[in-house]
Amino acid sequence: MKLPESTEWALHCTTALAQLGGEPVSTSQLAEHFGLPVPYLAKQLAHLVKAGVLSGTTGPRGGFRLALPATRITVLDIVEAIDGRGDPYQCREIRQQGRGAVPAADCLEPCVLATTMRAAHEAWRASLAAVTVAELVGTLPPEIPQRTRRLLSRGGGE
Repeated sequence: MKLPESTEWALHCTTALAQLGGEPVSTSQLAEHFGLPVPYLAKQLAHLVKAGVLSGTTGPRGGFRLALPATRITVLDIVEAIDGRGDPYQCREIRQQGRGAVPAADCLEPCVLATTMRAAHEAWRASLAAVTVAELVGTLPPEIPQRTRRLLSRGGGE
């Protein structure tokens, strides 16, 4: 499974926001923190808002924060917000094409390759759905959330 780089950005941004305990963080703060381009990151954050992972507010004290408790946001929620829910394997029934074509009458059962790939995709989804943002943050050494809070807090810095 190959995911776009923006999925990694969304995962890191969501995890960073979870470390702040509800304090809003602007797109520019997150972009500077991770060394990312602001306009493109803004699009990814908008996807997370649309999916209900983040909430956003405008104004001088505005920014992004988790829309739900970190215990209720899964890695799958974030991945699907950025990459969609579609199955990455699309069976095009090539077994029915070319010189080696299997007659349509013999193709009443789903293709074994499509079945295998679908099962793998579902296992992958289940493994991502089993991990919450809170669990990810809980695995971090204590100095990481402390550093994140210091660097991303309003007026913070190093």
